[in-house]
Amino acid sequence: MVPAKATCFPLDAGRDTSGGMAQTYDTLTALLNHGFDTVIDVRSPAEFAEDHIPGAINLPVLSNDERAEVGTIYKQESPFLGRKTGAALVFRNAADHIAGPLRDKEGAWRPLVYCWRGGQRSGAFSWMLGQIGWRADVITGGYKTYRRLVNAMLYDGVLPHRIVLLDGYTGTAKTEVLHLLAARGVQVLDLEGAAGHRGSLLGGLGDQPSQKMFESRLAGVLHALDPARPVVVEAESNKIGERLIPPALWDAMKTAPRIEIAARIEDRTDYLVQAYADVLADAERLRANLSPLRQFRGHEIVDAWFAQIAKGDLPGLTRALMVQHYDPAYAKSRGLIGAGPARVVQARSLDDDGIAKVADDVAAALQDSVI
Repeated sequence: MVPAKATCFPLDAGRDTSGGMAQTYDTLTALLNHGFDTVIDVRSPAEFAEDHIPGAINLPVLSNDERAEVGTIYKQESPFLGRKTGAALVFRNAADHIAGPLRDKEGAWRPLVYCWRGGQRSGAFSWMLGQIGWRADVITGGYKTYRRLVNAMLYDGVLPHRIVLLDGYTGTAKTEVLHLLAARGVQVLDLEGAAGHRGSLLGGLGDQPSQKMFESRLAGVLHALDPARPVVVEAESNKIGERLIPPALWDAMKTAPRIEIAARIEDRTDYLVQAYADVLADAERLRANLSPLRQFRGHEIVDAWFAQIAKGDLPGLTRALMVQHYDPAYAKSRGLIGAGPARVVQARSLDDDGIAKVADDVAAALQDSVI
């Protein structure tokens, strides 16, 4: 049988069968400040992996295969048989969760349950929890309500936050400075961490999250930040790896004041050789990443890079990449901005002490009235 392609299926349709109260949320902040002990996503593992409410745990009442099977039966055989098959699977799986992950929960435990759109999956599970004695409520509209609120923040609205960009040429330790600023109590938004990518041609950190998950991570941080205080964001293009910065945040970044870190190319080279040691050590991957630059930098330059890879001249390669690719690209993009940085912080070095001093100077610069 061919699995059903519908986004929703019979156990997400029909009347509300919730055993608890339906919680209605009009803002993302209200939803994320829900006050419940645990948020339970009862959707399939595949749905959960694509995106979910921050902090939620996944207790699926239907597996990926079971969800497809129920949808197929509903569409190809009969709605009644689909609901009957689904109900048996839902309650069997719910019983396993109660006997397993939830076995140690006390009577005062309060879970908030959701499925795709607040239908029968979350209703059936919360009803079962309620029969035990737990006060289990559901989210009106389920995951679709959550996504609507994320979209309202990141696509439809104007962010109230005071964004400040942390800028500088490649190799000025911006990401490390960002983390040190957070440790000093400065509000930061780590785009590269949220995207699972270093934000450069050589920047992969493994599999990136889905676009929806990336946006959930951003929204989850932004909602908790104080709009009256600066929020430091590393200057990026509007795309980090394969993930796009959503419009409301990108618009705020385009007009944000910038604090630029300046450092000698010798220090930047030493820093990058250490920071990108994993990438530089993989010659085959390195050549594959650099090959597409032939159309921008020419065969002669890229062939010279390949010769340095073959010789194992990693410092020479790193410096050449900055001089011949990254620095010109940075200068071009900053030229399009048309305005200089609000403050330049000069790094005396990019060892641990030098980076810590840069973080201190950036934190001090944030107190300037022009930032």
